[in-house]
Amino acid sequence: MSAAKNFSLAEINQLDHASFVRGVGPVFEHSPWIAEATWIQRPFADFAQLHLALCQTVTEAGDARQLALIRAHPDLVGRAALTGTLTRESTGEQIGAGLNQLTPAEIALFQKNNADYQAKFGFPFVICARLNKKTAILAGFERRLNNPQAQEIKTALVEIFKIAELRLRDLIAD
Repeated sequence: MSAAKNFSLAEINQLDHASFVRGVGPVFEHSPWIAEATWIQRPFADFAQLHLALCQTVTEAGDARQLALIRAHPDLVGRAALTGTLTRESTGEQIGAGLNQLTPAEIALFQKNNADYQAKFGFPFVICARLNKKTAILAGFERRLNNPQAQEIKTALVEIFKIAELRLRDLIAD
């Protein structure tokens, strides 16, 4: 799907299964299974119903699939960002948060935080970068590292739902 392609909700509702998965699938990082499972619920009355249906698919997917979704997200300022192999969506989100303009010391701090978080929870730190900047993200690491794993899973999913909403808004023309 090209970055410039926007669909109306009516067009989304008309898409065949494969086209829906191609178009809506990238709303969730490397997890087209969510769009695959949600397609059957068409037609969607409005944007909110579509977003809710996608999120409900995740909520009902069970712990293993939820963890797989969380693990599909890249580390912030991680190897994929530094080597230019992030998805188009993640690249834009990290740039929007100013994470492409860090000093070497800030990069090292992000990498340390990523490693500490991954070691404690077994999945990457997920935050909606488009709604945060570098300082808020670093504060989020510090605050969330004190949480129990169950709370962090819930927090990561809430952040993923925010990311998905913004990506879906980019996809659907008003």
